[in-house]
Amino acid sequence: MATILVVDDELGIRALLSEILTDEGHTVELAENAAQARAVRDRLRPDLVLLDIWMPDVDGITLLKEWGGAGHLTMPVIMMSGHGTIDTAVEATKFGAIAFLEKPITLQKLLRAVEQALVKTAPRPAPVVGLPSYARGELSPLHPAPSLGVVPQVTLPTVGLASEQSFELDRPLREARDAFEKSYFEFHLAKENGSMTRVAEKTGLERTHLYRKLKQLGVDLSRNKRGNGI
Repeated sequence: MATILVVDDELGIRALLSEILTDEGHTVELAENAAQARAVRDRLRPDLVLLDIWMPDVDGITLLKEWGGAGHLTMPVIMMSGHGTIDTAVEATKFGAIAFLEKPITLQKLLRAVEQALVKTAPRPAPVVGLPSYARGELSPLHPAPSLGVVPQVTLPTVGLASEQSFELDRPLREARDAFEKSYFEFHLAKENGSMTRVAEKTGLERTHLYRKLKQLGVDLSRNKRGNGI
């Protein structure tokens, strides 16, 4: 997971984005103006910055230009604005922004933009010299490459749902992750007889975040209720 800096002068926006990104497993730092953003950037070297355009002291475009001119644009930057235009988006990308999000930002658009930005900037792992290919995480004699036309899958056991669950890997990362997470939570709900308290403990999520995650994934909670377990 990544360290993400959210820069926005609106407390509500900062709180919402922080909750969503933290729930996704990221470490989130917050700044309400350019001065705080500079300090956090210099201290932490975040993996990604979500930067609001309209701020009272120094606007986001100016800060973006500043970072670019000083050689500090070492991380991807996603610009945000509630009053964005095509010209604004073009200007932002011209000065180094990797994407532009128009407010109000939907959950799907936010997560997709963050995921794409992090994937584009992720370093390629260096090969380990002296180890066979399968020891480096590549294909092994026990796991040959799938033939053309065959969709690679991974099969995991589930409890109380079916004997096994297959996941198609030939799909966008977000869709594959959603499918896995849905089965993951359904597994724990079935295992704990629908007790949200025990599922929260097992998965390491607060109950509020757990409810939101299950709703987002489309998990049917009604079939998992057992007495007062929810």
